[in-house]
Amino acid sequence: MEGEYIPREHWGSRTAFIMAAGGSAIGLGNIWKFPYITGVYGGAAFVMWYLFSILMIGLPVMLIEYAIGRRTQRSPVGAFKALAPGTFYWLIGAMGVLAGFIILSYYSVIAGWTLAYIFKALFGGFAGFHSPEVARQAFEAYATHPIRPLLTHAVFMFLVILIVYQGVKKGIERWNSILMPLLAVIVIVLAVRGITLKGVEAHLSALNGLKFLFAPDFTKLTGNGMLVAMGHAFFTLSLGMGAMLTYGSYLSERENLIKSALWVIVMDTAFALLAGVAIFTTVFALGFQPGSGPGLIFNVLPAIFAVMPGGGIMGVLFFLLLSIAALTSAISLLEVVTAYFVEQRGWVRHRAAVVWGIAIFLLGVPPALSFGVLGNIKLLGMTLFDLFDYLSFKYMLPLGGLFMVLFTIIRWKPVSLLQELRKGGSALRISNGAALALLIVSALFVAITFIAGLFGKN
Repeated sequence: MEGEYIPREHWGSRTAFIMAAGGSAIGLGNIWKFPYITGVYGGAAFVMWYLFSILMIGLPVMLIEYAIGRRTQRSPVGAFKALAPGTFYWLIGAMGVLAGFIILSYYSVIAGWTLAYIFKALFGGFAGFHSPEVARQAFEAYATHPIRPLLTHAVFMFLVILIVYQGVKKGIERWNSILMPLLAVIVIVLAVRGITLKGVEAHLSALNGLKFLFAPDFTKLTGNGMLVAMGHAFFTLSLGMGAMLTYGSYLSERENLIKSALWVIVMDTAFALLAGVAIFTTVFALGFQPGSGPGLIFNVLPAIFAVMPGGGIMGVLFFLLLSIAALTSAISLLEVVTAYFVEQRGWVRHRAAVVWGIAIFLLGVPPALSFGVLGNIKLLGMTLFDLFDYLSFKYMLPLGGLFMVLFTIIRWKPVSLLQELRKGGSALRISNGAALALLIVSALFVAITFIAGLFGKN
């Protein structure tokens, strides 16, 4: 029956929750986007503004999602129906479910690329990449192929479905407890390898990579760079898509939400910076120039692995790192959709995970083929892949986050948020008026990020 309450599973411990929430936050963007934008927009100066933006944008929205989820013990749509019955606020939750559905459809395509490159590295496929141009041509041949991207897209979605199918404790919790430590080990090994490449010249160049990433250059921290930091602070934490709200709904009242949120933020930022150390020390040590986005990951790095000592092993580890990061994020996206159909439509979890996982795979077919056979199809001047990305990240996620903050201010009230945050042994001491002021400031920051994203280039 629609809207009927179904008893929920809960996380086995705070550590299990932090691993799962951290896994949701740590994704592909942490591995390539954050390190690159940090270097481009001022190194340590950018990181400082980014951390400030996390406190003003990321932390408030994250706490709201956790608090609403735990208070209602429901996923996005059911949560807003419970807190504001008879209103249209449930559309905020519905937007999160839809956003997760769309994002996962093309996110899985990218994740499939990383799976393909694990095997390419494993079987010596990088050996002939004598330059980034050769690597670029090889990647384009793969991405434009009419079958191969679909196969890797299917394999990745199968893994996601398999984990969500098993439930919260046996699936999401168990696999995150395995994948997150493995992720940490791999990123640390790669970072150490980048710093310790042999040879005086290589070592000095590796130090230039650290300088590129960490040395503060306030002349590069322009207004545009500040907006980029604000936008990334919001998007990197998987906010606005209902993932953190859904994960929060599996929490008991014994858990301290503020400590848990801070742990997730620390993990997310630490992984991003370690990935930056691994990438840019290696890039600079071997005489290459940093690039952005997929150009760095699929064009430059494979050419580097082709010439560096032990590059075959490092290539396997790096693309395994990417695949695991993508998988832990994708799990949370399918869980949002699955939880909605379990709670609001009365579906059995197994059926919901399989049916909607397959539906997401099918929705991802056009974006997967938009680099090749469907490349000439354009909507609003964009390929289908770019259109999905544009609609979700430019509109749905920031609007979802903004509406959550406004809902808390207008309907749920800051006093209710504070009551929830003070559970679990929290020593939070803040007045209702101060909380209201902070929420208004947070709403302004999110609104600025949304508007800047619509008209900016990043």
